Amino acid sequence: MAEFSRQDHQMMALALKLAGQGRYTVSPNPMVGCVIVDHQGNIVGRGAHQRAGEPHAEVYALREAADKARGAIAYVTLEPCSHYGRTPPCAQALIDAGVSKVVAAVPDPNPQVAGQGLAMLQKAGINTAVGLMREQAKALNRGFFCRTQHGRPFVTLKLAASLDGKTAMANGHSQWITGEAARLDVQRHRAKSCALLTGSGTVLIDDPSLNMRLSAAELGIEGVPRQPLRIIVDSKNQLTPGHRLFSLEGDILLANKRPSPHMYPRNVYQWQCQDKKPRVSLPALMVHLAQRGINNLWVEAGAALAGAMLEHKLVDELVLYQAPKLMGDKAKGMALMPSLSHMDQATNLNLLDVRMLGDDIKLTARVCYQNLTTQQR
Repeated sequence: MAEFSRQDHQMMALALKLAGQGRYTVSPNPMVGCVIVDHQGNIVGRGAHQRAGEPHAEVYALREAADKARGAIAYVTLEPCSHYGRTPPCAQALIDAGVSKVVAAVPDPNPQVAGQGLAMLQKAGINTAVGLMREQAKALNRGFFCRTQHGRPFVTLKLAASLDGKTAMANGHSQWITGEAARLDVQRHRAKSCALLTGSGTVLIDDPSLNMRLSAAELGIEGVPRQPLRIIVDSKNQLTPGHRLFSLEGDILLANKRPSPHMYPRNVYQWQCQDKKPRVSLPALMVHLAQRGINNLWVEAGAALAGAMLEHKLVDELVLYQAPKLMGDKAKGMALMPSLSHMDQATNLNLLDVRMLGDDIKLTARVCYQNLTTQQR
């Protein structure tokens, strides 16, 4: 393991901050930041990947540094790419610029790179070091790492409940459990997600839009904000084109067992689950979404689909907004799951963050499944 100085940490921390500029725009690519420092310790170039298909972070940083990049150190939050994709390889750009050293936070898990970028730099006589702020860099791109390493998106299940753990009245009415601050926070989560998943029951009861309703100014970005792919699990083809979400801009994926008989707009795509079970296979759907380049999946669903996602051990993170309300014992719970008889069968949560949003409590927790390895996830 290489030894890193205080300045090394400061420069990589800045690169990670720059990388975060792409949180609403870069998918399916990872967020990447780059800082170039000359031999006197002066920052001469900064860059961040902004949108898929546009130049990578290293290119922007090298443009700013110009001739000052020769002999400099480049700090990059992810191993520079070595292949021609929608843009030329960044490893070659760093070689051509004459940098003396490249410090990468973490190797690129993409099989097209996977160490080849660092090897390419080393072959050209450039010193390399890897591992500086590794965990922070992996956390920044947790969805990209999950998709490329495990073949499925990183899944966050959102729930909004009363203090007595209820998500809807017995008749299904649920608007609004939480206050305005919590609902605004949900919009930011939607903006950061590649896709949003719900079930046909939610659409039939609430007729939601399921779109991201924040402006570019509110997100602090330029251009038109990205709409997440809206995915509806509709095993029985209960939906019709008359629902509100089908009249709005943005792509929609209907996951069903057989093609719907209805004529949907052009932005609606259908995917049929090929197994013989009566309902859409959620694990198979996750594989399909990974193949479509979905890194981060945000789930807003009723108790049945939420419970099924947990039962299949597909949820990585739980975000619970809890409102200061009591809805009574006949109201609906958060997740329908098989009955358990022992506490050691319960799904444990690793609580990561608790904060107030207006009058509501927001809890963020990692889901810890029993007897499940990372490879099985």
